[in-house]
Amino acid sequence: MKISAAIITYNEERNIARAIESLRCCDEILVVDSGSTDRTCEIAAKLGARVIESVWLGYAGQKNYAAERAENDWVLSIDADEALSEALEAEIWQLKKNGPAYDGYTMPRLAEYLGRWILHSGWYPDRKVRLFDRRKATWVGRYVHESVRVTGAVGRLEANLLHFTCSSLSEHLRTMDRYTTLAAEQMIAEGRPVGWSKLLVDPAWTFIRTYFLNLGFLDGMEGLAIAHMAALYNFLKFAKVRFMRPER
Repeated sequence: MKISAAIITYNEERNIARAIESLRCCDEILVVDSGSTDRTCEIAAKLGARVIESVWLGYAGQKNYAAERAENDWVLSIDADEALSEALEAEIWQLKKNGPAYDGYTMPRLAEYLGRWILHSGWYPDRKVRLFDRRKATWVGRYVHESVRVTGAVGRLEANLLHFTCSSLSEHLRTMDRYTTLAAEQMIAEGRPVGWSKLLVDPAWTFIRTYFLNLGFLDGMEGLAIAHMAALYNFLKFAKVRFMRPER
């Protein structure tokens, strides 16, 4: 069982070394870059990655492009701001030794937010399919929140994939602005209606669910920030749909 790691990048010089250095269990590391203007490609190449460039194809499209150009059929796809924990790396080494019993594997993703590991707030375990046989799997999702669809059996890995998210509220707001625009574009393309209840009720319910039902209060001040940001995300997404639709 040989594995190719695939990472898509754009101006990730802050993160790329950590991601690549965690991938010792992989037989190839492929970085697909979409026009970085910083040192992302230079750093990746120095660390032994094969770097190729591609115009931006969307999140799912870019990740499918990377999987198609990997040398091996088994692909481990991670984002530049992610890294394998030592326990997950050991688990993958063991999987390579024993051979795969499934066509894809989910793994829990543990996020660091504002310097704190988040164990509640609906953020954990946040299982994702990231290791898969590309002959039986593909990335789907037209605009945002892409995911792997496996046409076969899916197993579980138990150790954490580490996700290094926002280090400041300003960074979170910038990211949110980009993602809410993509989410709004997707809703418009799908013809989904946005009534006043979406603007008034959904954000408040999102805060209640995140902070209370998903135990966000156990994540301290960071959990409170997550709940507020989740509510704001929903409001901005729906508001952008209303303002972007020509018939409004």
